[in-house]
Amino acid sequence: MEELMQYVWQHRLWPTGDMRTVDGRQVQVIDPGLINRDSGPDFFNAKIRIGGEMWSGNVEIHVRASDWRRHNHHLDMAYDSVILHVVGIDDLAIRRANGETIPQLHMPCAPDLTSRIKKLIDNPHDELACAREISGIPAIYLTDWLSSLAYQRLYSKVERIQDLLRRFNNDWEEVCYITFARALGFGINGDPLQRLAMSLPLRFMRKHSDSLTSMEALLFGQAGFLDSAPKDDPYTRLLIEEYAFLSNKFSLRQPQPLGWKMSRMRPLNFPHRRIAMLAAVMEGGFRMMSDIIEAESSEDAMSIFDIPLTGYWSSRYNFGPTAGRTLPAISHTSAGIMVINVVIPLLYAYGLAYDNRSMCDLAINMLHQLPPERNSIVKLFTGSGVQCKDAFTSQALIELRHSYCETRKCLYCRLGHRMLSAKVRP
Repeated sequence: MEELMQYVWQHRLWPTGDMRTVDGRQVQVIDPGLINRDSGPDFFNAKIRIGGEMWSGNVEIHVRASDWRRHNHHLDMAYDSVILHVVGIDDLAIRRANGETIPQLHMPCAPDLTSRIKKLIDNPHDELACAREISGIPAIYLTDWLSSLAYQRLYSKVERIQDLLRRFNNDWEEVCYITFARALGFGINGDPLQRLAMSLPLRFMRKHSDSLTSMEALLFGQAGFLDSAPKDDPYTRLLIEEYAFLSNKFSLRQPQPLGWKMSRMRPLNFPHRRIAMLAAVMEGGFRMMSDIIEAESSEDAMSIFDIPLTGYWSSRYNFGPTAGRTLPAISHTSAGIMVINVVIPLLYAYGLAYDNRSMCDLAINMLHQLPPERNSIVKLFTGSGVQCKDAFTSQALIELRHSYCETRKCLYCRLGHRMLSAKVRP
């Protein structure tokens, strides 16, 4: 409730009209001040006219006036600078250290604001809280907010890449290798695949990159899948023997536990096939970062992931019987997701690192060139009337859902704020 009161004060979400302190003095808010997220009064440098006299100072907000003493503000000199105490319940007069009474204002709030916020926040978790209102938001507000969210999501991916660069001494190929491995997990197995890649440094893989068998032995062995592979299969016996040799040579230890997930997953998405694809990329030497830097369009970026699986994995979902047909390594849709999660963040990070603005612009243009992702989140918004024409917008909608909708931060979402504040003004 206190957070809601702070929100109302910050955004002036009170009905116009005569506001007065509890002792009858007229109040006019010239500037509500700057919100303070740290210790001290809730708002700094407010300007308020009280009873015809102009005051400049800080504002403190409480659900109950008595919270002032409950929070020990009467013992903290930082609160002597408070010029107005805004409360939900006036149950105590507050004084400064010198005995002077601090002006107190009962929170002026639109009568139905609390109920409207509760209606937004209390919706079922799997639904869109603002489903009925979002289509009525003016396009300029929606476009502006989604643009900010798309960049916010991209920046979070770039920051992860920058963290890896610091860890691996600016080795772009190593960071690309780890980023690619993580993206192959498509969210579900992203963490296990990243840990797998980090347990097999690129310098080890390069020593045997002329052999696909060695690449597969290292990756499947470190992943722990050779432990349960059928021993009567000549191929798996070969991988087990090769892994025993290579793990001893490089003093490898399996990362535990990796926590692979396969339940309720389409066989084409089994981690075995993702690992096989990673091995196929490693064969002959890993040069994906070079390919990314040379890409000039989304079509070029898509071609990076045109990697067929040959031999054993061309027709198998995991260790065992063949599927009886040739299986695609990765679908066209999945290749687009790989561009979104690998090529674009790395390209943007590289452009920032070397002050190449055109490279950053190319990364953004690729997001606009790619079709939108097709998932439950995008469907949730499009079903409520939000248009999604490209990957730039679908990335924004995913960020909106994860950062605001799922956490019920409607108060901090620009759309939620627009919906609430628009109904308060006369």
